[in-house]
Amino acid sequence: MSQLHSVIADVTDRIAARSARSRTAYLRRLAIAAGEGPARGGLGCSNLAHGFAGITGPDRALLRANRAPGVAIVSSYNDMLSAHKPFADYPEIIKAAVRTAGGVAQFAGGVPAMCDGITQGRGGMELSLFSREVIAMATGVALSHEMFDGALLLGVCDKIVPGLLIGALAFGHLPTLLIPAGPMASGLPNKEKARVRQLFAEGKATRADLLEAEEASYHSPGTCTFYGTANSNQLVVEVMGLHLPGSSFVPPDTGLRQALTEHAARRVVELAHGRGEYTPIGEVVDERSVVNGVVALLATGGSTNHTLHLPAIAAAAGIQLTWDDFSDLSRVVPLLARIYPNGSADINHFHAAGGVPYLVGELLDAGLLHADVRTVAGPGLHRYRQEPTMAGGELTWRDAPKRSQAPEVLTSVREPFAGDGGLRVLHGNLGTSVIKVSAVAPEHRVVHAPARVFTDQHAVSAAFAAGEVDGDVVVVVRNQGPRANGMPELHGLTPLLGVLMDRGHRVALVTDGRMSGASGKIPAAIQLTPEAAVGGMLARVRDGDMIRLDAEAGILEVLVPDAELAARAIVDGPPADEEWVGVGRELFGALRTAVGPASQGASVFPLPANPGLPMEVVQ
Repeated sequence: MSQLHSVIADVTDRIAARSARSRTAYLRRLAIAAGEGPARGGLGCSNLAHGFAGITGPDRALLRANRAPGVAIVSSYNDMLSAHKPFADYPEIIKAAVRTAGGVAQFAGGVPAMCDGITQGRGGMELSLFSREVIAMATGVALSHEMFDGALLLGVCDKIVPGLLIGALAFGHLPTLLIPAGPMASGLPNKEKARVRQLFAEGKATRADLLEAEEASYHSPGTCTFYGTANSNQLVVEVMGLHLPGSSFVPPDTGLRQALTEHAARRVVELAHGRGEYTPIGEVVDERSVVNGVVALLATGGSTNHTLHLPAIAAAAGIQLTWDDFSDLSRVVPLLARIYPNGSADINHFHAAGGVPYLVGELLDAGLLHADVRTVAGPGLHRYRQEPTMAGGELTWRDAPKRSQAPEVLTSVREPFAGDGGLRVLHGNLGTSVIKVSAVAPEHRVVHAPARVFTDQHAVSAAFAAGEVDGDVVVVVRNQGPRANGMPELHGLTPLLGVLMDRGHRVALVTDGRMSGASGKIPAAIQLTPEAAVGGMLARVRDGDMIRLDAEAGILEVLVPDAELAARAIVDGPPADEEWVGVGRELFGALRTAVGPASQGASVFPLPANPGLPMEVVQ
């Protein structure tokens, strides 16, 4: 076994020390919740009868006799999301497989699932991040009936997997597996799609041209093939030991995908209390697995959305993860993957090159992952070096290739694409922000240019179309934070800012909003905290102020004397409650009021409390 890298060890230790009180409180809660025998044994007769009233056949007898573990299916299925459409048939497949293992599965509940691709640039996008909290609560509702001894979570896309996990960690005593659905086949190459988008932004392509390119990219059931948040979700949770090994990117509607789903269903029964391998999710997700998830994200140039989601997921398990943890880990984790938008390959090419099993092997051998973790496949991350396959009609695992099958897509630690993970934290008089540089050319990582300030991404597009935004510029889009309007993604700005960059200008984006996991070549200081809506200095920036974004030195600052900046009046703000309406936004007002800062995951949920002990607050 390779020796653990000292920085990985140090960061893990300080996370554990910082989280000691909240983690202890969380584990105490798990110990109290975990009981002997099927959970429904504590229910009264009327409660129990309600719990199996809808079931017929042998499953009903097993539940009534209190002999079999109960397994909850929590699904985000809908047939509008291509990534989630394959889940339509999963409940019956799972029920049959659980039955063969001696358990009984029930469809405990559905959770909402919205698509950032559909809502990008639209009002609905302002609900997207809050939907994570709603999904967590919906998961909690599904698991709240005390009928279950394990859970299977069906989810793929951006906010769904984090929401399912946060909800499940509230029931951390339950063994729980996440089940993916797999990516769609490769369509129009992502580089070509980006080219058509930029031509459209310049008025050089028609709407019909653009729609044809988009349809050729997003064409069938399965996850989108670029390396955005959805595919980052799959990779990160697999390396955290929450998927079966090698299962993330097996295509939908294949025999191997069904066999993996059936195996996951049987496996959760094996992990139930009293079956000899009790493995609660609250113990799988610990400080080491959280660090493993961050390392996997960094090594592949994954979505910046995970600088929100991973702190929120960790907090649900009583673990306090900070952006400085990401930054320090990023310095020692090499970039091993080139997947769009960090390269031209897509997620299917990554999988064919060796995928997660090869990646895990490389990182384990370099001492960059904790090997001694618990996983749903059993103890030790070495299991995730293997890939699933069908042999004689049966599912089995075999060692993954020792060499990448496509070094231009997935490389080794010895010959990385970059020496660091490409995710950095910027500090300065505007606050703290995150920047992803893995897709930003080195010559574009330092920008010193005048600000052009907006409070709406559509105003940026209008100004660009009118020829009012040109030359060297730092586009500031403020009042886009979680407290302002739910922190929408601003991915739609990428093509037009790309046009300015291609004209030879120095261009950057500074915002308290988010970018998509597919954000690309534009240097973008995002998720700036404190956000403008709560008095952050971004609210005081004016047109023409010089801004320095230096991703190499970790600096973001407006070159205005502090006293002058502080004395400036704030001239705009977030929408008032009566203005924040339409596409359901008014229903989410309570979440807008309660949400915390981006640096703590933009969550509405508190850390687990330890009665009698003061809580440490991470800034």
